Amino acid sequence: MEYHEAADFLFDLRRFRPKPGTESTARLLAHLGDPHDGVDFVQIAGSNGKGSTARMVERSLREAGLSVGLYTSPHLEDLRERIRVDGRKIPRSAVTEFVEAAREYVTDRGADGESPTFFETMTAMAIWQFGREDVDVAVLEVGIGGKYDATSVVDPVASAVTSVTLEHTGILGDTVGEIARDKAHVAPADAPLVTGATGDALEGVREVAGDVITVGSAADSGDADGEPDVRVAYGGRVNHTEAAVTVDGGDWDLEARLSLLGSHQAENAGIAAVLARQVADISDDDLARGLRSAHWPGRFEVLETAPLVVLDGAHNPGACEPLAATLGTYEYDDLHLVFGAMHDKDHREMAATLPTPETVVATEPTLDRAEDRDVIASVFADAGVADVRTSATVQEALETALREADDDDCVLVTGSLFAVAEARSRWTSAGVPKRIRDREDAREALATANVPAAGNSEIQGDAVHRVVSLSLGYRQAAAVERELLRLGGECALSGLQRDEESVDAVLMGTLSQFERLVERLESGAPSASGPDADVDSGGLLGVVRELRERLEIDPNEAFTNVRGANAAGSSGEPSTAGVDVDADTADACPWTDRTAVMGILNVTPDSFHDGGEYDALEDAVARAEAMIEAGVDVIDVGGESTRPGAEPVSTETEIDRVVPVVEAIADRDALVSIDTRKAAVAEAALEAGADIINDVSGLEDPEMRFVVAEHDAMLVLMHSIDAPVVPGREIEYDDVVEDVIDRLSERVLLAEKAGIDREDIIVDPGIGFGKSAREAFEILDRTDEFRALGCPILIGHSHKSMFEHVDREAGERGAATVAASAIAADRGADIVRVHDVPENVAAVRTALAARDPERFDWQS
Repeated sequence: MEYHEAADFLFDLRRFRPKPGTESTARLLAHLGDPHDGVDFVQIAGSNGKGSTARMVERSLREAGLSVGLYTSPHLEDLRERIRVDGRKIPRSAVTEFVEAAREYVTDRGADGESPTFFETMTAMAIWQFGREDVDVAVLEVGIGGKYDATSVVDPVASAVTSVTLEHTGILGDTVGEIARDKAHVAPADAPLVTGATGDALEGVREVAGDVITVGSAADSGDADGEPDVRVAYGGRVNHTEAAVTVDGGDWDLEARLSLLGSHQAENAGIAAVLARQVADISDDDLARGLRSAHWPGRFEVLETAPLVVLDGAHNPGACEPLAATLGTYEYDDLHLVFGAMHDKDHREMAATLPTPETVVATEPTLDRAEDRDVIASVFADAGVADVRTSATVQEALETALREADDDDCVLVTGSLFAVAEARSRWTSAGVPKRIRDREDAREALATANVPAAGNSEIQGDAVHRVVSLSLGYRQAAAVERELLRLGGECALSGLQRDEESVDAVLMGTLSQFERLVERLESGAPSASGPDADVDSGGLLGVVRELRERLEIDPNEAFTNVRGANAAGSSGEPSTAGVDVDADTADACPWTDRTAVMGILNVTPDSFHDGGEYDALEDAVARAEAMIEAGVDVIDVGGESTRPGAEPVSTETEIDRVVPVVEAIADRDALVSIDTRKAAVAEAALEAGADIINDVSGLEDPEMRFVVAEHDAMLVLMHSIDAPVVPGREIEYDDVVEDVIDRLSERVLLAEKAGIDREDIIVDPGIGFGKSAREAFEILDRTDEFRALGCPILIGHSHKSMFEHVDREAGERGAATVAASAIAADRGADIVRVHDVPENVAAVRTALAARDPERFDWQS
């Protein structure tokens, strides 16, 4: 079975109507052998805020050192987002394995008219995955209600009801009290239920749960004295993307920052804090760090500041109210609203609740349930908005709003999570360039995109030109496929083709065909019929932008063959393809026109290759001078080892190790990088003269991105599962390169949202961190695909255990490192990070000279 078949099987279960009770889910889990035995569950119900609360609980428990599963709904782009283990989406291979194990049972039950529904089956798959991964704790967001929800198949160790409003009255009850009683059935047997409910809702919760911990602001009505058990206070924004919160538990208190904005999030944070303390012996520092690190895409997410761009999935009047209040804390001139909603929502009340916009662009997410854009337009016109427009696609609506907005304005995308997901692809979509040398490469590219095997054999031979893999909306993908075929190219779409899911499209053709495709898409030439008839040129602007960046198609000049082109199979001179570098950055960055060499200077007693050799200041400075003499471009100073099994060192110790070295070499003829996971160390090093922060944890310290932004420094952002490395830990990847790109894309966006320019972000795939030797070599071979992120690429491979794969033991890996440096330079790396500078400088220069002997003549 292929993944698209498994996903289709799951989506097809939506034809079965929900029914009350947990029996169906329990029977399916029993068929699978009750895989969840031994897992502790946290269950979170509520009308609003349950997803945000679940994320905060999950992130806090991970900070406490636990392995944690998270089950939420709905998803933004990919159903696998609903099920995560330690932040990682469930692999496609696991989805396929689950469906193979459950399909016969589900089909047989369907024949009897008792098939599990989509949500029941997804819940079972989540619980199955959490047992399969042997997590310590799993956090489940309830779907509807509590008593009869599929998630109530488990016996939770801790539970919450975040809030209660009138919702799903045909299922849960006609009053707030009745709905609260239904939700309160998630109460654990041996712990108090935590709730933010008040008034009649709180009375209903208490009738069922009995023992209750109330959470709210001091003004909320909790116990008889009018005070909730746990009091929260929202301190307002501390920057454009974070807010302060305090939690007072009586005999404990906490001050923290939240990445989830809005006063309502203070209550969610209080509930999350109580739940985390019930489940684990968590320190205040870990709890504060977990709350701050809980990012939740599409929930008052600030993407840009000039203009202010906000994405919020508010989908009903109750959610629009806190959105409006939070937006009111920002200063801006005019509001430009992009609005797309489902047809079953109260659009007029939503429009009345939101701030009055200067302009509205009404649009339709690509779902059958989406409300007609003309209906939305009439709602806002009736509400008194003078400038109301319509657009067939969310992407084009967003582009229209951005064109209209000045730097001091605000662009808000809201109405549904579906609209937010389609808008968000502007910042997250990564067209992955593919290097196709032969039919085997073509076969791998097609398989990665889940193109059905039966349909790809005849086009493998046609792929040996330029190949780009894109993730598009289904209607966009269909329009692009039609146009590329018309021009003589090839396009293969993944088997999973549904309006609500992104479609992987593998585009194949000559450079000339791609240039003509871009021209046609820009000019509005595509003519459509059928389901994609409303995809106009504006809806394809994102495709045009991706193709221009990935294939270096200049709108004003003839195509130039550079390293980005080599990613698709040709030769060409190295450059930073697809990366916009301003003049100031270009002057400081040697990698803008060639592969640079970063030399490792470990001032630690226990680093895996050179521990203790340079921990004396005079030895470290002498080493730095020798590396500069040998031609190094960047010196990377490290004060803490991340080798397998390494013990963390204190912040003070690390600062004492690295700052004197940075001060001593900051004026030398090389950039200085500091290899650290700690924001405090980074700040001290930057103040001492460092230019770059090399964060092997990928921004696990929530303060790190703000420190880098404040100092206008550069950032190396590494993909890592654990730092230090946990020996023997195996991670399941579907495709290690594309999975790492997917993870890094969110980390890059997180850095950008803090104010770090993308051209100042360097990505490191993290060889040696949660990857096998085979996967490390695959990353090395496919280095050029990381160009999809639009950032310079660093490869750190020096003397690592990957070389055991080629029979090189520790202490014998120098020659293999040199060979890998040459390969990395040839494959498109902007920086190689090595211990042995002279040998690796020679390797890189040789690789570049072989490409272009005239340009790379270091003697001239």
